[in-house]
Amino acid sequence: MALYLQLNVVPKKPSISVKGYMILVAMFFITNVLNNYAFDLNIAMPLHMIFRAGSLIANMIMGVIILKKKYTLDKFISVGMITAGITICTIVSGQDVKKTVVHGVVQNTSELEDFFWWCLGIACLTIALFISARMGIYQETLYKQHGKHPQEALFYTHLIPLPWFLFLYSNLKEHALMAFESEPLPYIGFGIPSTIIYLAGNVFTQYLCISSVYFLTTECSSLTVTLVITLRKFASLLFSILYFNNPFTLYHWIGTLLVFIGTIIFTEIPQKVQQMTAPKNAAKKTKKTKIN
Repeated sequence: MALYLQLNVVPKKPSISVKGYMILVAMFFITNVLNNYAFDLNIAMPLHMIFRAGSLIANMIMGVIILKKKYTLDKFISVGMITAGITICTIVSGQDVKKTVVHGVVQNTSELEDFFWWCLGIACLTIALFISARMGIYQETLYKQHGKHPQEALFYTHLIPLPWFLFLYSNLKEHALMAFESEPLPYIGFGIPSTIIYLAGNVFTQYLCISSVYFLTTECSSLTVTLVITLRKFASLLFSILYFNNPFTLYHWIGTLLVFIGTIIFTEIPQKVQQMTAPKNAAKKTKKTKIN
């Protein structure tokens, strides 16, 4: 649907150079491949989510190094609180997760080999984390140079990498067969594999999400966009806890409180409230002075 709308609405010549999109797509492709392959390197889902929670800090570090940005102490404190809160909730939620099993087969490997592959998985996640942060900053720079074109960027960043996935043909084929061999949902009478239905739902919701993110990148800084995405991930974590009836412990409350307070500090809500109330207070003082 997005491709159809883009081909019929947007002019053939892109407003942003194809070279700029190629660089953006390269970072996007490498990040996604590294994040996905980390699951085959003894990286469990909770640990994966913890690393993704570090995107705020990574974005701030890259902003300081590349854009020479200077953040206030409040920003550093808020980012630290949000990251700590998400990390606490993720660790507590993942305490019962067992060792990752690849494709349902348990490999007979030594502890040293497991540790080596785990370290390699950590390296993949770390590289992907900072490439993702660099991608956000690069995207922000492109919009400053060429103007705001969220729909065009969404189109080209998803069209250009399609041929690259041919290099992952065997991996994609393996997972496609697994999807088609999955059990059909009990309340669907058409015999459609459950994984295919979940995939269709995921594609639709991902389109809504990613199109909103691309629009947001044209209106906000890279750090603010990263904050919004991180809070969305945190909301997903809380939803999964409630949906699967997992216990919501004291540590979950502490993590949630850290995220909530950190978000308030980051968005500078107290300062904005003071600015809104300041003129009213000044007007009241002026009236009292005139009366006296």
